[in-house]
Parts: sequence; structure tokens; C-alpha cells
Amino acid sequence: MKKLILTTALVALAAGAAVAQQTVRMGTEGAYPPYNFINDKGEVDGYERELGDELCKRANLTCTWVKNDWDSIVPNLQSGNYDTIMAGMSITEEREKVIDFTQNYIPPLASAYASTSPDADIEGGVVAAQTGTIQAAHVAESGATLLEFATGEETVAAVRNGEADAVFADKDFLVPFVNESSGEFTFVGEDVPLGGGVGMGLRKSDTELKEKFNAAIQSMKDDGTINAMIKKWFGDDIQTF
Repeated sequence: MKKLILTTALVALAAGAAVAQQTVRMGTEGAYPPYNFINDKGEVDGYERELGDELCKRANLTCTWVKNDWDSIVPNLQSGNYDTIMAGMSITEEREKVIDFTQNYIPPLASAYASTSPDADIEGGVVAAQTGTIQAAHVAESGATLLEFATGEETVAAVRNGEADAVFADKDFLVPFVNESSGEFTFVGEDVPLGGGVGMGLRKSDTELKEKFNAAIQSMKDDGTINAMIKKWFGDDIQTF
């Protein structure tokens, strides 16, 4: 009987170890600070790196990080190159037709226009936005001429070099460019609320993984650590949960 109990216990421990060793590959762009970026050591860094590592710890998962360009980030999730997307991706009905999302880990935030001219024509001029984003879709429907780029940095550069009249992006992405531009950039017009917040993208078949990350995100909301992390990376003025 003792041998049976011992054997059962060892099997249970082995099963627990197998769960603990499950590896999840976290896909990110690495080019959208402060959500995600590549630091001086060549490593993925930012809010989503710190958050993702903590979520994996709480979900008892071993996670590795994979960098992927934004314009192919969804197709490469579907083809199995990684298991999640953590890349500042807003939850939208259109995207939910293709992939699934966890609950949001950033609440719905404002998008904004920025320009080198306070009189920039954001309704009928040329507006730069990152391709495949909700901001690009908004510009396309606004009456302005949409100029799309692969990265957020390129959209800002397009305004700086005169290719576009303004850039439209997540306001928290644009704040550092405006604040650190010594007056070169300014916000133009009103903020525009878009999307249902930022969540983790997963394949629709990965329901168990979604449940694990949802539970981990909720635990961080419940104990306040997610709000502290948001303020650390985005500043005290940002909206929290």
C-alpha cells in the first residue's frame, strides 16, 4: 500500500513538473516603445516583456520571446512560429474574426494626431500610420490620405521629413516623441478613442492557454500589480484599471 501511495505521489510530481516545463513562445514586434522594444543588449524589453514574464510565472509556464515584424505578426502566429502575440495589439471585432484574445492588459486608451505644425490638416491632408493598425483603418475612413509604414518610428519620420502632414498613433506611443522633440512636434486636434484595449493574441484553438493567461492577468488586476506596472512604463497620468 505504501509503495502504491509513493508511486502515485511520484506520478503526480512528474505530471506537475511536465506542466511547469511547458514552453510558450511569446511573439512581439520589438519596435513599439514603451510596449516593446529591443534594448542595448539586443533583448526584448518594455512593458509587455515585464508583464509577459510575470504572467508566465503566475501561469507556471516557461516562456521565450520571439521578434517578428508587425505586418506578418498574425500570419506567423497562425502558422505556429510562436504561441502568443504581445505587441501592443488592440482588441477589435475585425481581428477577433481571425484570432482570439485574452482579456485586456491595457484599458482602452486614446489615439492622437501629432505634427510639426499646429495647423496640420488632419482631415484632408496626408496622415501617416503604421500598417495593419486600428489607426490606419481610422485614417482610411476619415477622408485624409493614408500613408502607411511598417513601423511606428517610420510614421514619425515621415512627418519630420515632410512626406506626411501628421502621424496618427496610440497617444502613449507619441508622447515621448512630442515631449522630447524640443517643440518640433505637437499634438493636433482631439484625442480619438479606439478599440477595446490591448490584449494577448492567441490561436482560436488554444483555449486552455487562453484560460491560463486570463487567470494570470486577472490576478494582477486583483492585487494591483498590473496598475503599478502600467504607471512604471507609461507614467502616472495614464488610465489604469
